[in-house]
Amino acid sequence: MRPDGRERDQLRSVRLELGYSRWAEGSCLIEAGNTRVLVTATVEDKVPPFVRGTGQGWIQAEYAMLPRATHERTHRESVRGRQQGRSVEIQRLIGRSLRASLYLERLGEKSIILDCDVLQADGGTRTAAITAGFMALWQALDVINQKARFEKPPIRGQVAAVSVGLKNGQVLLDLSYEEDVDIDVDFNLVRLSSGEWVEIQGTGEHRSFSNQQLSQVLALGADGLDTLNRLQRDAFPKGAGLIER
Repeated sequence: MRPDGRERDQLRSVRLELGYSRWAEGSCLIEAGNTRVLVTATVEDKVPPFVRGTGQGWIQAEYAMLPRATHERTHRESVRGRQQGRSVEIQRLIGRSLRASLYLERLGEKSIILDCDVLQADGGTRTAAITAGFMALWQALDVINQKARFEKPPIRGQVAAVSVGLKNGQVLLDLSYEEDVDIDVDFNLVRLSSGEWVEIQGTGEHRSFSNQQLSQVLALGADGLDTLNRLQRDAFPKGAGLIER
C-alpha cells in the first residue's frame, strides 16, 4: 500500500485552473496531490540575440520555490545572490519541453517567458510545472492568435510530464515526496500527446534496472500522460484549433 492509499498505477488528484492570474497573457495553477505550482506566461515582441533574424520565436522558463513551499523555510535564491544548480537544471528542462511542443518558426520573432513558482512542494514539482506550463503557453498563444491569426497552427502537440518510480520491483506512478526520497529508481517522463517522447530522465538511486522494467515504466507513464493530456483538453477546449492535426 502506498502512503496515500493509491494504487500503483494511479495518479494523484489533479486540478488545472486556467487563467489564474489576471494580468498575464497565460496562466495556470496546477494542484497535483499536495503539490501546487503556479505558471504565468508573458509575451514579448522580441527574441534573444542568438535567435534574432531567424524569423522564429523562443520559449524560456524560470523556476523558483517559495521559502515555505517545503516543511522548513529555505532562503530565496535572490537573497543568496545566485540560483541553485537544481533550479537551473529544472528550468532548462521546462524550456526544452515546451519548445518541443511548438513550430517555433510559426510563432514569428516573439518570446514567451514562463515563470514557474512552486507554492507547495510534495514531489513532482518539475513535472507539474511542465504540465501547467503548457497550459499557460496554450492560453498565451490564443491571446496572440486573437490579435493576429496564425497562418498555420503553431502547436505540434500537447506536452505533459509525470514521474514514475521503481520500489522493490514495483512500478509506481506519480511519486509523492515521501515516496521519492526512498525510491530505488526514479524517472521523469515528458511526452507529446502524439505519443513521441521529449525527455526520459532515469536514475538508479539505489538499484539498477532491467530493459523489461524500463518498458514497464514507459508503459505506465504513457497511461498517466494520456490522462493528463485529457485533463488539459478538458480545461481549455477552445485551444484545439491551435494544434496541428
